[in-house]
Amino acid sequence: MTLLTLTAALAGPLTASAAPSKGKTAAAARSDNAPDVVQYGQREDVVAFAQQVTERHQLPVDWAVKQLAAARYLPRVAQLVMPPPAGAPKNWEAYRARMVDAQRVREGVRWWAQHEDSLRQAEARYGVPASFIVAIIGVETYYGRITGDFKVIDALATLAFDFPKGRSDRSGFYRDELEAFLRWCAREGRDPHSVKGSYAGAIGLPQFMPSSILKYAVDFDGDGKIDLNTHGADVVGSVAHYFAEFGWERGQPTHFAVKPPTDTRDRAHLLAPDIVPSFTAQQMAERGAELDEAGRTYTGPLALVELQMGERAPAYVAGTKNFYVVTRYNWSSYYAMAVIELARSLRQARPEAKP
Repeated sequence: MTLLTLTAALAGPLTASAAPSKGKTAAAARSDNAPDVVQYGQREDVVAFAQQVTERHQLPVDWAVKQLAAARYLPRVAQLVMPPPAGAPKNWEAYRARMVDAQRVREGVRWWAQHEDSLRQAEARYGVPASFIVAIIGVETYYGRITGDFKVIDALATLAFDFPKGRSDRSGFYRDELEAFLRWCAREGRDPHSVKGSYAGAIGLPQFMPSSILKYAVDFDGDGKIDLNTHGADVVGSVAHYFAEFGWERGQPTHFAVKPPTDTRDRAHLLAPDIVPSFTAQQMAERGAELDEAGRTYTGPLALVELQMGERAPAYVAGTKNFYVVTRYNWSSYYAMAVIELARSLRQARPEAKP
């Protein structure tokens, strides 16, 4: 996503007698089989949060307190946000095989045909190719098949007020997202307890976090509301607007082929900025990187991007500003390459691409 999709979680069941005092550290994630006594009720820090939100955004305080008081701690969210156990080394080919399979391509071609007019209009307005918009929806939610079945207010409350131990604390991020979610629901007249999404609180086909909905979602069909679940036009326009706001450059490539420097020090120097384009083609050449012909003539900044291949030697590409923009949806070179590869496969599979 977005950014793409982050997570965290609340502690144990809270009753009036068991609720921790303000500022007390939460317990670890409970079992799904624990007693069903998990509503936040009148917990002091939750009520204080609701009052702060209503003061900042002129919302009815009784409404905000009521919504948050009925929010529930979700043990499963606490479990899902934890880092996975150490496993096999990263493998770009295996990742690609999962994200760019034949069925996903077929579904993408069908989704493209269904929303062709909106895709054409979005490309004209924002400069983002239709194939990339369709690929984002395919990677994020398999064209609406997998949008999440968690109540967003419960997931965000879990992440905001009782982040689990065992990883860096992201509760501040999720409090901001919970605030944005309440603002969005109030603005749209939505029942906060009716909105479903991912365990991290991402919503709809493009899996926008609430703050991204407020900043980047657009009413692309002009019907007076923004629907990221059933209105294809709003989904298309919102993804294109998101890319444009992060600096998508119309008509420019996402990457070039490159052979990395053989000298490990030169390679480390070029890899140091990670996916942030930081070097000219000449600077990369001076460090021993061999760009293809198109890359050698490219005038914008480039990044040397490494893609691990399991036990084999890594693969490399030279990423442009547009490659970096794709990673604003999810900070991962593997994710960006999957979107790029799916977009390419979709273009090739379109009926008009056939000879």
